Amino acid sequence: MLDWRALSQAPASLRLTLLLGFLIALVALGIDSTVPTLPALAHAFGTDAGAAQITLTGLFFGVACGQLVWGPFSDRLGRRAGLFAGLALVVAASLASVRAEGTTALAWLRFAQGFGLSCGPVIGRSIVRDLYSNEQAARLLSSMMIAFGLVPICAPIVGSTLLAGWGWQAVYWMHAVVAMALLAAVIRTLPETAPLARASPAPLAIASTFAALLRQREFLAPFLVLLGVQLGIIAFVTNSSLALIQGFGLTPFEYSLAFAGVMLGQITGALASARLVTRHGIHFMLRSGATLAAGAGITLAAMAWLGLRHWAAVVAPMAVYLFASSLVIPNATAAALSPFPRIAGSASSLMGSISFAIGAGLGAALGWLFDGSARPMATAIAMSATGAWLAMKLLRRGHAHG
Repeated sequence: MLDWRALSQAPASLRLTLLLGFLIALVALGIDSTVPTLPALAHAFGTDAGAAQITLTGLFFGVACGQLVWGPFSDRLGRRAGLFAGLALVVAASLASVRAEGTTALAWLRFAQGFGLSCGPVIGRSIVRDLYSNEQAARLLSSMMIAFGLVPICAPIVGSTLLAGWGWQAVYWMHAVVAMALLAAVIRTLPETAPLARASPAPLAIASTFAALLRQREFLAPFLVLLGVQLGIIAFVTNSSLALIQGFGLTPFEYSLAFAGVMLGQITGALASARLVTRHGIHFMLRSGATLAAGAGITLAAMAWLGLRHWAAVVAPMAVYLFASSLVIPNATAAALSPFPRIAGSASSLMGSISFAIGAGLGAALGWLFDGSARPMATAIAMSATGAWLAMKLLRRGHAHG
């Protein structure tokens, strides 16, 4: 097994980049692969689509809770221990889900599964900060997003294929297999990277750490930029199927192709970010990404309110938005975590839990506000991206003071 100090002195290997990329994509896998199974669940359990939707809600709450735990856990007990525990929980919950006999039982199991899945993005980001900082960290995070971007493209297609061939249970078998493969890869290839000086695991100490982070401009400014962009993505992921399938009349397969087209924007943006960040720096990447995201979001909202009911009026601006998000997310993450090496796990937890908690509420609100058009979704995306752009003022002040 490689020593982490040797890793931190050299660019990340392809193997490490892929492993970390798929770890941060675990939550996306859990969401995107099961969305196509919701109608089949409703039919299998003799209930309506709303009752089946509660299984996805259970996952969302599990992820939100888990993100608060895995960072402090891994700060204290190590990154490998956190990944062992989280991935083992995913395996157990996924296997139990196969035998669920109702939507309520499955929702609780999906809560447990989401709790475990959230270890991937929290600890994956923490490992990057353990090894690198600033532009080097941003470059690795951008490269990881290339692997991450493949999951939302492939997961709905894989989920639909497994559903058609073997039923909804096959998707949960797949989750268990993926978690076991990642666990084996962690055991074989990932060294312990957490600092030797470990943070206290006491709840009051953890709460104090969270509160202290929120008072630090170095953390708060880039996080607010990140939050605005991420909320726009969550609005699209949670509401685009309603807008494009029910509103615009696309078939589920056509929707999966449209979704893949949007996600290609994220992959190309990640490629651009990885190449440009060391040349232009984190601040330039954040300013460019936030400006581009705001422009794409406002364009999307304008077309929606003008009444353009064509899939391209959503897919084209959202592909640009996802390109912009790949300029923002890895660089904002690196900027927020770099000043806090000893509590990188806690900082990563706080970022993820706030984003997911607000995003879950936003997704639920958009479902309630859906009017058969893309207007509610597009308005939320435009407002979120504009908020990210406005947050750049706070970041600029901090940058100028620095």
